Amino acid sequence: MMMVMRTEQEHIETEGSKTKKKKRQDGTSRPACSWVHFSREFIKEYTATHPESSGLKVATKAASDAWKLMTPEDKAKYTNRAREVWDKYLSTTPARTPKPRRQTKLVTRCSPGRLLNVLQRLTPDQRDAVKSMGFGSILNLKCRTLRRSLCLWLLEKFNTVRRSLEICGERIPLTARDVELVMGLSSSGKDVVNSGPDELIAELRKKYNATNRGISVRLLEERLAVPEAGEDFQRSFLLYVLGTLLCPTARLDVSPSFLHFLTNMEVIHQYNWGKFLLDRLVREVARYRQGKQRAVGGCLLFLQLFYYESVAVGEPSELSPAIFPCLASWGEEEISEREKQERELGGYGCGEVVCKERGLGMGTLAYRNQPDSIHSALMQPELENYALLEQGYQIVGEDQLNGGMFTAEENIPMSGNEGNNAVCVDIEIADPVRAPCRNAQYGCEEIIDYTKRKEHESICISSPCACPLQKCHFIGSSAQLSEHFSGKHWDSGRRFQYNSPLAITLNKNEAFLVLQSEKDGVLFLLSKGTESIGYTVMITCINPSSSTEQYLYDVVSERGNTCLRLKSYTNNYPGRVEGSPPVDFLLVPFDFVGPTGKLDLEMCIWNSTDIGAD
Repeated sequence: MMMVMRTEQEHIETEGSKTKKKKRQDGTSRPACSWVHFSREFIKEYTATHPESSGLKVATKAASDAWKLMTPEDKAKYTNRAREVWDKYLSTTPARTPKPRRQTKLVTRCSPGRLLNVLQRLTPDQRDAVKSMGFGSILNLKCRTLRRSLCLWLLEKFNTVRRSLEICGERIPLTARDVELVMGLSSSGKDVVNSGPDELIAELRKKYNATNRGISVRLLEERLAVPEAGEDFQRSFLLYVLGTLLCPTARLDVSPSFLHFLTNMEVIHQYNWGKFLLDRLVREVARYRQGKQRAVGGCLLFLQLFYYESVAVGEPSELSPAIFPCLASWGEEEISEREKQERELGGYGCGEVVCKERGLGMGTLAYRNQPDSIHSALMQPELENYALLEQGYQIVGEDQLNGGMFTAEENIPMSGNEGNNAVCVDIEIADPVRAPCRNAQYGCEEIIDYTKRKEHESICISSPCACPLQKCHFIGSSAQLSEHFSGKHWDSGRRFQYNSPLAITLNKNEAFLVLQSEKDGVLFLLSKGTESIGYTVMITCINPSSSTEQYLYDVVSERGNTCLRLKSYTNNYPGRVEGSPPVDFLLVPFDFVGPTGKLDLEMCIWNSTDIGAD
């Protein structure tokens, strides 16, 4: 009898274990990574070209060996494809039902107080080094703690698909421009992407004792305590700022992936850090919502200050001049007073959404009612050289503003519809701030109003261009780049004449070839990509994206009596193009390529002044 009962008990336990191991069939599978996309194509081709192979194991091993030998440029196609699939997955897949959480408190690695302690110990030379990178606004940080109850409430109202806050009956979209106004980080420039030579990345990981868990925050604090203001300090400072304030993850340590875009510190100020911060915040909140991590990553301080500046809790008549970036105007005293007003109104979301240029700068209403608030706001000694007007710009005009900060006197017409809880405000600046174009060092001589700066820089013909060679970090105007390439890399490209055919051979491992005109020195890039059925060939011109100049080009690939030909116009890109840009290309099947893998082409580029000659 006991044996029967024991057998039944073991049977029940076995069924229970099977039930636990059984996978749910109603879940949506996660998108594949870049390696999986590559291996699928490689194994398919390998199986077709090696019928004698002994199965999937051999093909997978060959794919692994090929992947390890590929350069970052070769992997870019699969990386971009995986990123596109992942973004589509996040935007279309319904959010999972959050797992039950026992804790009611917010867990986050965003720690402005810890960063503030480091900022207070920086030497004048170190502060100058921070400003030279475009992060001078961070030096104006005054807030030590997050209001976690507010952050939890904002996370509930944060729509990660629309990238907006849905509060007070309004939907307030979040953009990189908002990050610039709140945090002082640039909202223009090149996207921050993982790049850099693998050898240098490995060296940096060893230097910072980076493990799979991350880079120790305490190690970075020890490095920042040394009174040195060189490149090592700048890299350590950015790692620390990204890991503790701007882009913290769910980890206790700083993500080692940040090292990939900190290999060349001379170009840090050219990146669009506002967009990077917002993208990371959306990604981290989405992962938290899906129950994938217990802690919330991303810059929650931005959400907190954005709410303060977008929702007014006082009387409109008590408005004070706005200070940009808003980060500089919120200390512990101001935040405590604001929280008190929120409680008196009945909690968060009981104020009025303020509509300004972008809904910012109007949150500091009731507590700033001193008669001399304008002067006190302008005379704070530490509020200087924030990102919107730094990088060496000097403000010109009769009324030069003190310390790089500026205020705007508000003229507030109230809407006749009292039922609407939005206050629309117009800003009038009597003497607009004027400054040189951001591209002054590249030859632009324009002096423009700050309000028109972005409009001008989007079409500025002096926008910088980068040297297309991987190990060269030169950046300059298109004319400067042409002179640089002729002098430094004369043996790394091919010179050609307009309107004359030129035979070109690309070896199997060559992904691009730089072409330079003998007549005017203009640089072109002949790029070769790889698809599942053949190679893609295209020609682009290295010029500012705002340039309207176009060149007609012709590319021909022949095999016996068969000829493939593409005639199109060049697109302008300020450097080497990563991945597959949206331009015309010639698809050359693998059958056209010889056994050595060399691709023989004939190309011709026509001068833009003679574009109608053909």
